[in-house]
Amino acid sequence: MRAAVFKQAGQPMSIETVPDPAPQARQLIVKVGYCGICGTDLHSTREGPAMLPCNSILGHEFAGEVVAVGSELRGHWHGGERVCALPFLGCGRCAACLTGRPFECANVQLTGIQVPGGFAEYVATGDRETVLIPESLDLQHAALVEPLAVGLHAARIAGLQAGARVLITGAGPIGLAVLLWARALGARNVVMSEFSPERRALAMRLGADAIIDPAQALGPQFAELTGGEPDLVFECVGAPGLLAQCLDAAPRRSRVVIVGVCETPDTFAPFPALLKELEIRFAVAYTRDDFETTIAMMASGRIDAGALVTHVVSLGELPAAFEALRNPTHQCKVLARIGA
Repeated sequence: MRAAVFKQAGQPMSIETVPDPAPQARQLIVKVGYCGICGTDLHSTREGPAMLPCNSILGHEFAGEVVAVGSELRGHWHGGERVCALPFLGCGRCAACLTGRPFECANVQLTGIQVPGGFAEYVATGDRETVLIPESLDLQHAALVEPLAVGLHAARIAGLQAGARVLITGAGPIGLAVLLWARALGARNVVMSEFSPERRALAMRLGADAIIDPAQALGPQFAELTGGEPDLVFECVGAPGLLAQCLDAAPRRSRVVIVGVCETPDTFAPFPALLKELEIRFAVAYTRDDFETTIAMMASGRIDAGALVTHVVSLGELPAAFEALRNPTHQCKVLARIGA
């Protein structure tokens, strides 16, 4: 099969022919239709402790069609079924796997990190991690299930309820996913902090009430626009200094939820947060139920995330598009069309 293969930091991925994957007893082989480029992919190909080894195949935001079924799954799964998958290969036997939380499996392998991912014509998925896609949801939009599930999981961790006032820092794909769920769950106000003019416009298109300036204190801007203080603050950037900025914007006894991946040490002053009795929560990944809920909401039209996709490229164009995202301008979610 053809795949985009990571060779080394500072060098674009190489389109190569590599062996096709073969399913283990409780695995499926999926022909990839579309696969999104994620910030985690970019992090994993930079110099540093998280950099992947040479010849890795990235990609964990994929949707496609089952083409091969492991020996223990025959009769349960069938060729031609349209699916997406949580990008984990768990043991399938522990409590975490059996309750739809394979990310917490002690023996989990991360698809696109530890095992080959979706930047290839075929990818192996686990039985319990694979989810059917209804006919009413096309494959291109199904490739958005993974980032949308991140947003849903963050909203659930936050305990987001109807009537909440919400502040979100960062209008990238994850921040916008949180915005979509905040709207779907009945938030009273949703205000986003963002520099990029293109992403500011996209946030407004997707339902933000207003956009504020990250270079200024966020709390006063939020209060001026909404007449109140935020109940929930989401940090969706993952850059040093953003946690402190969010804690500063949060009012007494509110909740700050960290979703962005910050790879470097960060600092903040605990005393002001202590005086306000703030609650800090961290949200990572998702559960199978997050995936299933996202698919149901997309298929019914209650979550419409199509506007997140600003570019669709071919597998051959993927390396250049990937490198361009290291310094993004007008891009939001970029999808690679692999076999659709």
